[in-house]
Amino acid sequence: MISLLQAIAEPSSAILCFILVWFMMKPYRLTGEVNFLGLPLGFGIMGIGHVIATFAAFANELSWFMLLFRTFSFVFLAMTYFFSGKFSRTYQHLWNITLSILIVALIVLSLIFVAAPQPIWDNYNTASIYCRIFIGISLLYIVANTLRRHLEKPDPNTLWIPLGFILLAISQYSFALYYVTQSSAATWGGLVFRFSGLIMFILVSWRTFFNEKEFG
Repeated sequence: MISLLQAIAEPSSAILCFILVWFMMKPYRLTGEVNFLGLPLGFGIMGIGHVIATFAAFANELSWFMLLFRTFSFVFLAMTYFFSGKFSRTYQHLWNITLSILIVALIVLSLIFVAAPQPIWDNYNTASIYCRIFIGISLLYIVANTLRRHLEKPDPNTLWIPLGFILLAISQYSFALYYVTQSSAATWGGLVFRFSGLIMFILVSWRTFFNEKEFG
């Protein structure tokens, strides 16, 4: 039942992520600024993670790649929010270097997994719990960052951003709970909160990146 659910939910999640990427690429296409690549890269890698998870339902050895891409997607998002709003030339250089390092690290680790398929951890469930805890910490940072920005400049649209990340954080907690309790309710809860968060981001992106007043 869980494998069937995964085979349906993961490609659906990937589609939502790639829709988000399409929306979020508009600022980069209009300006050519590397600063605007962080969010589409983060959600794009997340989408690839969901694609891998689709096939991992039938080939367990791919689960490690799924975990790798999913974890890196949230690292990209956290670093994007860390550097966003910092316009000095020094920070711009640091962001470019950080972005390059993250991309190279993801490629290198992927190649290591291909060359040495024996995982670092023998127990995938344990590794997944640790990764989801790390993802949860990254999401808490993003929530704090986006909420602070909203409070500095209150706007009904920006309020939905931290709420969306809160939903994703609850989703990660639910999935981590599943690996401990093996409860199907935790899986369903994780999926509901994940889809709710992604759909919320799509709505916010549509209103933000396709606002005629801003982009004409």
